[in-house]
Amino acid sequence: MAETTTIQLEKKVVKELKGVKEYPEQTYSALIKRMVETYRKAKERDQYDKFLHEIQKQKMKELWDNEEDEDWEHA
Repeated sequence: MAETTTIQLEKKVVKELKGVKEYPEQTYSALIKRMVETYRKAKERDQYDKFLHEIQKQKMKELWDNEEDEDWEHA
């Protein structure tokens, strides 16, 4: 069996955790593990999105920051 510990949570947090359980018998440990994994995936996805944004920046500048577009602004 895995080592366990005791943590203190505000009653409001416990109530919120109860509200997001996937099934009544789900332990808080399993729920928190799932939440951590979901957070990690979201963070990785955000890093990927930031990476794509950075590599696209130069091309977008080339496409949008040109004299032809500026001429249309002054027409």
